[in-house]
Amino acid sequence: MTAIAAEIERFNRLSATWWDCRGPMRPLHVVNALRLDYVVEQITSHLGRDRANALNGLRILDVGCGGGLMSEALARYGANVVGVDASPGNVAAARLHAESQHVTVDYRLGEPAEVLSPHERFDVVLALEVVEHVSDVPAFLAAAADRLAPDGILFVSTIDRTFKSFAVAIVGAEYLLRVLPRGTHQWSMFVRPEELQSALASSKLHMNNLRGMRYLPVVHKASWCEDTKVNYIATFSHTAHHNSDH
Repeated sequence: MTAIAAEIERFNRLSATWWDCRGPMRPLHVVNALRLDYVVEQITSHLGRDRANALNGLRILDVGCGGGLMSEALARYGANVVGVDASPGNVAAARLHAESQHVTVDYRLGEPAEVLSPHERFDVVLALEVVEHVSDVPAFLAAAADRLAPDGILFVSTIDRTFKSFAVAIVGAEYLLRVLPRGTHQWSMFVRPEELQSALASSKLHMNNLRGMRYLPVVHKASWCEDTKVNYIATFSHTAHHNSDH
């Protein structure tokens, strides 16, 4: 089990508030809107598809899908999305919302190893804000990489383990500004970009894109930035082809 019981329990309590864009999950809604564009743009350039029907028919795996914010958005673009989460509350919230919106997402409750059949492969695998909550990061990433089709693309977003992230993500967000519930993050579990790279090297995956993200809590705005020392997102694939950022 890479999911930690206390983490699952905490997300269960939050599940009721997942889709309240003014509630405790507000930062996620803001960040999700910014990130959705990036994800679609990276997929289209990586797979050489045109933007109009960029995701039509693609198989996408969203590991640690939470209440389904990204899964549902990608399904609306025409992708066949499988959302996996170890929290019953998250999956229940995600299923309820998708049904109410008449959006089809295949949500599965449990660990990827239990709920995916051995031969299932995906064009896109997402691990967004999940590696900082698992106990064995290399094992988790290897399992995610194993689900990737040969020409697929893997997205990982998390928080760097730096002095700055301690100040911003924990002291600032959880204690001073109370943007996130206290205890949401443990600094020791944050993951450096080079740790992601070395964990995925054995899967023969290369980092193609690394982008920093800034979140301004008081005004609830998210934007891309050069600085990856707090929040960042990275893409990996079996072929190294750098698509530069601006």
